[in-house]
Amino acid sequence: MYNHHHENDSVDVALFQKKLLKIGIVVCVAGFILAGWGIMQRSNANIALGKEAATMAMPTVAVVAPGLAEGPATLVLPGNLEPLNSAAIYAQTNGYIKEWLVDIGDGVEKGQLLAILDAPELLHQLAQAKADYATALAEQQNAQSMAERSNSLMARNSGAISREEVEQRVNDAEAKTAATRAASANVQRLEALQGFTQLTAPFAGVVTSRSAQLGDLVVAGNAATRPLFTVSDTQRMRVYVRVPQSYAAQMQVGQLAHLIVPGYAERTFTAQVSRSARAVDRESGSLLVELQAENPQGILLPGAYAQVSFTLSTAQSIKVPGSAILYRDETPSVATIDSNNLVTLKPVQIGRDEGNRVEIVAGITVDDRVIVTPPDAIRNGDEVIIATSH
Repeated sequence: MYNHHHENDSVDVALFQKKLLKIGIVVCVAGFILAGWGIMQRSNANIALGKEAATMAMPTVAVVAPGLAEGPATLVLPGNLEPLNSAAIYAQTNGYIKEWLVDIGDGVEKGQLLAILDAPELLHQLAQAKADYATALAEQQNAQSMAERSNSLMARNSGAISREEVEQRVNDAEAKTAATRAASANVQRLEALQGFTQLTAPFAGVVTSRSAQLGDLVVAGNAATRPLFTVSDTQRMRVYVRVPQSYAAQMQVGQLAHLIVPGYAERTFTAQVSRSARAVDRESGSLLVELQAENPQGILLPGAYAQVSFTLSTAQSIKVPGSAILYRDETPSVATIDSNNLVTLKPVQIGRDEGNRVEIVAGITVDDRVIVTPPDAIRNGDEVIIATSH
């Protein structure tokens, strides 16, 4: 009886152990399933966060299509005003400033006296040269007289003088004549230098600079010396403008332009193209053009800045917002996007800059989509989000 109970207890224990094993397996499987599900959820969340972060990292930009402008074009460029003629007046002889007679802003006539130099050393040299000339002239006259008497005696065949002595006196007279001429040339040279002690205006104009001061020592031929005066002819002004190469063909002699200068914004001055350099500068890619403008009232000042406005022939041009231009490595470019919203930076050539709008001569077409205000860090291949207009 005891054995029978013992066997029943063993069977119950075995069944209980099997149940525990099954329960443990089920719990383990459930744990693995829950763990896998949690890992998958976290992975999906990370992927979603990554996508969201990538989307948030994409810049949102506004896009515009380039505009096509047609009609008479007005080209406005900066210009520099210069006088028709300008001369720097230097001293041509050494001396001291004895007197200056004009100052900056004074109008002068051709040949008008500007200043007088005191050159005592030159006066002494001239006095010595005149004395040397007088001595040479007296010796020449004496030698010529001796030569003439010798020739007269030789012609009589009196035997009072030899042919050799006659030739010697003739040669001496010729030498004295040459010495007189040299002394005379030295006197003329010093008299010309003395004339340089009076500084005069080479043409009619205005005194635009003066560095002469009473008592100043001036030295001729010194490269470091400042000019004593500068005289400029301002009745007619030159205007120098650098025109972009794309407009060079339209710059013709006789073409009219209008000038606007600071301080006279309500007035315009007429100028006319007089010549061009007929060569494009390699560095700036522009053509140097000279215009001339009448200036009877002296309003246009030498060295001043002016805006020069040209009216060009009818033409088509592409224009984009001024904010669309990127300047990197001194090369202008615009950022365009393709159908996949990927960025392409395109170098462009600018014609006219109107401030809020810029004319593009080359680099893009009207079919391009241009970013209005591209971020500074934008690069080729970047993906962007296009802002929707409300």
